[in-house]
Amino acid sequence: MSLSAAFDRFVDPARKRPALWRVLLGLVVVAVVMTIWFAAIFGGVWLAGGFPLMDAVMPELVEADTSRGTLLLLGTFVGMMLGTMLAARWLHKRGPGTLFGPRHMVLRDFAWGAGAIALVVVVSTLLLGSIGPQPMPNLSLGLWLQLLIPALVLVLIQTGAEEVLFRGYLMQQLAARFPVAPVYLALPAVLFGVLHYDPVTGGDNAWLIAASATLFGLIAGDLTRVTGNLGAAWGLHFANNVAAILLVGTTGTITGLALYVTPFPADDIATLRPLILLDSAVLIAVWAALRWRLKR
Repeated sequence: MSLSAAFDRFVDPARKRPALWRVLLGLVVVAVVMTIWFAAIFGGVWLAGGFPLMDAVMPELVEADTSRGTLLLLGTFVGMMLGTMLAARWLHKRGPGTLFGPRHMVLRDFAWGAGAIALVVVVSTLLLGSIGPQPMPNLSLGLWLQLLIPALVLVLIQTGAEEVLFRGYLMQQLAARFPVAPVYLALPAVLFGVLHYDPVTGGDNAWLIAASATLFGLIAGDLTRVTGNLGAAWGLHFANNVAAILLVGTTGTITGLALYVTPFPADDIATLRPLILLDSAVLIAVWAALRWRLKR
């Protein structure tokens, strides 16, 4: 599969220093910066309340079942964003803007991606709201509204960090070195899926959740390839995570900021597997519609 003209321009800044060892070292830089940022967060927690507050916050961050813990968890992704930008600067001598693509196109395509998922959420709520298991209240509406703005900002950062790393840095650098889709498109998607494999939370559903994340990675990567920027993939990712983290969270996952939670946990095979398959089918339909629109 040859590179489209838009994607060729997106990849071009990565061609100056395409060596594979730089990419591997770049991932080490990302991991180190994330670790330092994580330590800085807990340094701030310690300054605020000492070891008693740290002991209280740590399980909240791991479980992500409280508002404070979920906000802190989302905040850790700042380290991923910074680490990726530093890796691009130090190892490839290119600025952070090259990871996103042209700004006006990013904003335009972000709106299309986020809007498509928002439309799906509204339609599915209207059509399927009275069918199947009904979500249970989690946060009070007043508290949820108080937390909504910082939560939206942090979800924007979290999804942006993942897109910058997987569909920006990795896709660009791999395409510069190996300009064939099975490498630059598939490898970041598979890595994205592997990092979503969590048998502790998902149980026997963990492999299907990871496969669904891999499918999302392929779709986000293809939209990036077609448009030559991160906008559509980021918008799709952002709206999807807003729905899953802020609106209806799956019990046992990240529920601390959710207005509602599901009456079933993430390891419920009978209930969740059909929903994952349905979500995947809807995602493919959204991808096809977006791809058609954005290619025009």
